[in-house]
Amino acid sequence: MFFNPLSFLFMVIFFGTLIFLFFLVQIQAIALAFAQIGIPDQYILSALFATFFGSYVNIPVRRIRQDFIVQHTRVSFFGFRYVVPVWTRRETILAVNLGGAVIPTLISLYLLFTTGLWAQALLATGVMTLVTHRMARPVRGVGIALPAFIPPVLAALVAGLLAPYPYASVIAYISGTLGTLIGADLLNLRKIGGLGAPVASIGGAGTFDGIFLNGVLAVLLSAFLA
Repeated sequence: MFFNPLSFLFMVIFFGTLIFLFFLVQIQAIALAFAQIGIPDQYILSALFATFFGSYVNIPVRRIRQDFIVQHTRVSFFGFRYVVPVWTRRETILAVNLGGAVIPTLISLYLLFTTGLWAQALLATGVMTLVTHRMARPVRGVGIALPAFIPPVLAALVAGLLAPYPYASVIAYISGTLGTLIGADLLNLRKIGGLGAPVASIGGAGTFDGIFLNGVLAVLLSAFLA
């Protein structure tokens, strides 16, 4: 029987290459979204760097006492599977994700002040706040969960109705980020105390979760629909 001792190494290299290409496509998509909303070219790399490394930084802001803590290791919701670490302390740490919430909020404020699209942005953000608040669901052991793709699609459609291209991309990003932040996260903070989640991170645990994902996808979709 012929046995190739390098096949395992080749498989590792193959899948490693696929993962690298996957992240490369994501980086290109984010860079394209930043360029689409008017971020100066010299700042795009810095924004990417801050977003990626900031996604691993959760800033604790509060400790919430719990009556119970979910001990399951996996929780499924909307077709996505969340990994929940086993936790023995009866409290939830409420945190704000730097790359998933703080930086997108700062970018949204920058766009508001540089474009002056206050009326359109406020209206679109109001619509997204109402929709994401209705769609957000408390999930025990996880926190507040939201369907991944419906909010950015809606943000792109609303932005296209309120502003012409290329301003629609700006409105899509602002409403996709701030609308989700307010509607799904801030307006549901009172529910955190009964979910038994060890950590509730506003903005998600990773770069491509929640608020950041909604903003980037909304921009790309708005450009496609223009």
